Amino acid sequence: MPPDHPAGQDGIIRPRVIVSVTATVDGRVTLSRLERLLDDGPNLRWTATWPPDAGDLLARRAAAIEQRHHPTVILEGSGTFVADDAGPLQLPDTSVPADVLWTDFLPYRRTRWFAVVDARGRVAWRHKGDAETSLLVIASRSTPLPYLAHLRQEQIPYLLAGAGRVDLASALVKIRAQLGAECLVSEAGGGLNGALLRAGLVDELHVITVPALVGGLGTPSIMDGPPLEPGVLPGQLRTLDVQVGAHGTIWAHYEVVAGSATP
Repeated sequence: MPPDHPAGQDGIIRPRVIVSVTATVDGRVTLSRLERLLDDGPNLRWTATWPPDAGDLLARRAAAIEQRHHPTVILEGSGTFVADDAGPLQLPDTSVPADVLWTDFLPYRRTRWFAVVDARGRVAWRHKGDAETSLLVIASRSTPLPYLAHLRQEQIPYLLAGAGRVDLASALVKIRAQLGAECLVSEAGGGLNGALLRAGLVDELHVITVPALVGGLGTPSIMDGPPLEPGVLPGQLRTLDVQVGAHGTIWAHYEVVAGSATP
């Protein structure tokens, strides 16, 4: 079992990473790639078939994670907020020098953070957080400079990690070093969770399974992304606890066996 503050191969400490998802029996975490669960219609259809015990298990899961690990960062991907084919925001060119924009921007501190991976600069933020929790964008050096300038203008904190796509391992190291976060909970979709898995960055998994089926080729699942390379074994899990609600909803808690989910 990794320690509470797992260290990477270089000895630098990163936060503990817990993936917390709700899925159907076939592992789907949404209805289709064409709809966002943030929208009222899809959300109502997504939850319509949940049994009465689902809400109780969701609350118990959140309480258990909070009591054991006191996470201070929730992680999401940009796909939660915009369509898969959405491009970068159309923003005017900026006169701010690139070397300034390529510097991490933390204009203030909060006790909790809602971090969103958005290397392409696709999300137009309207809610930036509150007195306790702040929005934090995780970008990279390939993120359009006008978007980084826009974040600074709007006083939205951001961290840079990676030259092209966001380097998740580097982002986690920065989150630990600069924000002091000892635990991060990913509530993201399959794309980001799959990337965390392939990078060997997942320590625990909490899955609430509701007795429903979605199906559909390409429907987002708990862990998406590139398939395993030929000959590579799946990551191993150790079951820590399984609870079954009165109406058949299942909450399963696993830990990742150390070294089994690394590339």
